[in-house]
Amino acid sequence: MSAPTDPTPGSRDRVAGPRRSTVRSGTDGGTTPPPRRRWALVGRLGLVVVLLVAVVGTVVLVSRQGEFGRQDAGAEEIPALEVEPAPVQLGTVAQPDALAPPSLGLPGGAPESSGGGDQTSLGSWADGIASRVDVPARALQAYGVADLAVKREQPDCNLSWVTIAGLARIESNHGRYRGASIAADGKITPAIIGVPLDGTSGNRTIADTDRGVLDGDATLDRAVGPLQFIPSTWAKWRSDGNGDGVADPNNIDDAALATGRYLCAGGRDLATGPGWRSAVLSYNNSDDYGRRVYAAAQSYAQASQG
Repeated sequence: MSAPTDPTPGSRDRVAGPRRSTVRSGTDGGTTPPPRRRWALVGRLGLVVVLLVAVVGTVVLVSRQGEFGRQDAGAEEIPALEVEPAPVQLGTVAQPDALAPPSLGLPGGAPESSGGGDQTSLGSWADGIASRVDVPARALQAYGVADLAVKREQPDCNLSWVTIAGLARIESNHGRYRGASIAADGKITPAIIGVPLDGTSGNRTIADTDRGVLDGDATLDRAVGPLQFIPSTWAKWRSDGNGDGVADPNNIDDAALATGRYLCAGGRDLATGPGWRSAVLSYNNSDDYGRRVYAAAQSYAQASQG
């Protein structure tokens, strides 16, 4: 705030002099404040507006971080926030059509051995589209195996790898969250562990169900792996996608197959709008989330055919 033009007589031990007017002449009846005072007022109002915007922005960001399980990350690190929601009405759009993985003639016997077959052919398919869809070839291979395995188990579900890929993009950027990477055997390192499910930011409160074996938390559950399975959900849908005899939510092959089976539960048909919406929202009951998954899946579908 600017200082007055003239001190009050007697103040600051100065001799009073002729008082100068601080009011400009004009048609406003002498009520217009001096220019410096007006600019000071405008500046203070501007500061208030900036502070309000900052507070609102912080509240929105914290809400978004909580919704997508990334309260410890900046906005630029949250995979879900990197994908703009598709301008679609869920329930009216079915699973996008994509270039299908090659038919591998998956081996018979237990479904858990779905990692066998002609891996060279599948690897070539994954390598061929990886750069176009901007997904690691190793992740695409896992999604392709899950696509084919679930089609064999539940053909009426009509699952496509692009829906698994869309979910993986939103949940962990295909196992690349915060510098993680996929090893040749499908293992994600370091392990991707979500926030404690303590009832804040719209999350449910879920007490520990695995004694911390999967998520390292013996008090509350946390989502685990590239597809972010809650330990109790993994206990039901655990799968061995690469046939090594171990079901590990931190392995992209195992997580992808478990995701495919989870999406097709209850006789869903992902080739229909209602079926696709029901499947994806069973992962996270939010239309905003579903539209982000659809945007990613659609982009992969289109690029795969380019």
